[in-house]
Amino acid sequence: MPKYIDMKPFFYLFGLFLFLSCSKNIEPIAYGNDSCTYCSMTIVDPYHAAQLVTKKGKNYKFDSSECMIHYLHKHSTESTMLHILAADYTHPGKLMDATKAHFLISEQISSPMGAFLSAFEDKASAQELQKQYTGKLYDWKNIQNEITNPHTEQANPKVHP
Repeated sequence: MPKYIDMKPFFYLFGLFLFLSCSKNIEPIAYGNDSCTYCSMTIVDPYHAAQLVTKKGKNYKFDSSECMIHYLHKHSTESTMLHILAADYTHPGKLMDATKAHFLISEQISSPMGAFLSAFEDKASAQELQKQYTGKLYDWKNIQNEITNPHTEQANPKVHP
């Protein structure tokens, strides 16, 4: 009589391996090495970087919030994203939930792609810099409209593909 090997433990281990390998973690941005998913520039500015993580765990990194917004507008929808992140201008390199952020467009604060866009975790910090540098404040919904509207200067930075 032939002996059969119980395969259940192997299937459980294989399932666990698949589960762990499909991590939905936020990968750190390697400043100076990683390239922007949208414009292909090297990401060097920790004040303006941004990142998307899909529900399937794929990470997309951007040199600026405006690149991330353009990418979302052209290639994806928010519903497919697990994380939509932007760097907090007052804490360089710290990524925060962009959907809850406050955005300032001020020509006194340059950003990598020329939209003069900076993100802030708290409204008071954004308002303080608005007083110091002038500009206009936006929430997540309104900044998307401003950046993707073809009639605004921010929508078409010269270096965008």
